[in-house]
Amino acid sequence: MSTRTTRHVGEQQKSQQQDEFRRALRGLLMRPLMPPDHADFPAVRRQADRLREWFAREAGWPLHVDREGARLFKRPADLSDPTRGLPDYDRRRYVLLCLACTVLERADPQITLELIGERIVQQAVDPALAALGFTFTLRSAAERRELVAVCRSLLEQGVLERVAGDEDNFVHDSGWQQSDALYDVHRRLLADLLAAVRGPSSWRAEEAPADTGARLRALAIEYRVDSDQGRRDAVRHRLARRLLDDPVLYTETLEADAQAYFINQRGAMASRLCEATGLTPEQRAEGLALADESGQLTDVAMPAEGTEAHVTLLVAERLAQRLRQARAPVRVDAGEITRFLRDAAGRYGRYWRTSARAPGAERELAEIAVERLCRLGLLAREADGVRPLPAIARFSLGQTEVRAAPGAEPLFLSEPGA
Repeated sequence: MSTRTTRHVGEQQKSQQQDEFRRALRGLLMRPLMPPDHADFPAVRRQADRLREWFAREAGWPLHVDREGARLFKRPADLSDPTRGLPDYDRRRYVLLCLACTVLERADPQITLELIGERIVQQAVDPALAALGFTFTLRSAAERRELVAVCRSLLEQGVLERVAGDEDNFVHDSGWQQSDALYDVHRRLLADLLAAVRGPSSWRAEEAPADTGARLRALAIEYRVDSDQGRRDAVRHRLARRLLDDPVLYTETLEADAQAYFINQRGAMASRLCEATGLTPEQRAEGLALADESGQLTDVAMPAEGTEAHVTLLVAERLAQRLRQARAPVRVDAGEITRFLRDAAGRYGRYWRTSARAPGAERELAEIAVERLCRLGLLAREADGVRPLPAIARFSLGQTEVRAAPGAEPLFLSEPGA
């Protein structure tokens, strides 16, 4: 084999290794608790050593990989971010999730949906829960629906695996006791479900944190080396976590030490993170965003298909224009967004689902749009409305033009210059 051929083969292998490393890294960012049947798990196992080193160096996140699954212990940099968490989960449902995990930790390798519910009912009579007003009896359809939602979350995480049956009929009042599902319990993934530095069961009663904020900090507090280098590493890890987790990082939201480091090092940080992840840096005076052109590394895509996505794009463009015209921070009340969508329905309603055109639907659509834009870091909620943030300016695209394909009904909206 010639030297040129050997070099070509070596370069090709190196490229394939890099592609596999990037795929595994991106997979872990989206699925930190990864079951062994996940499509990216074989790549994660092959690249485990390199991935451990990269996550530890860049973000300070530990990674554990074995044949039963992978767990990237992602710890958020901003514990006060209200956009995090499981979809449609409130405090009550999180309590149910914790009780379900307690039941599974003590259960046999297989368990039924009804048995999970019955054991949660037994746990729910704890005086400490009762004192907080928490009750759970399994008698109402609403309570059974909550239980099904919790079990489906555990199915998505790989903690449970459905063996037989289904959850659908379990909710209905008629015959729910004859409807059931059987699950395998994967204890390895169950044990790694909580990505805490210190488990709450390790607190003594006298040192237990008093409120939610203190509890979150106590769960996530990490050991830091008390030296100049240790403090710099802590700041760098905190910034990298924000950049990998959040849609955009605004300089003004950082504390003084992190702000100084970020201003000096953001170019180098963006280069390292983007080389590994395949993200694209967008640097502006106000901060930095790492954009994913494929849309795979986001929980909320924009632009996207569907009525809610189109409405969100219209609201974003409207608010971006307001921000550009004002050339200063502006605040917009919810009523203005609702009125704008009521008017927009007259022009675009024929492209929306039927229920979105009903009288009064604009209020729900406005709330959905605001929620999505807040999660994308484009809006901030305030007491008197919302405040458009600088990154929303990228959606100031001008007048929308509706184009129809020749011989077909118009299906898509395109923006001039987009």
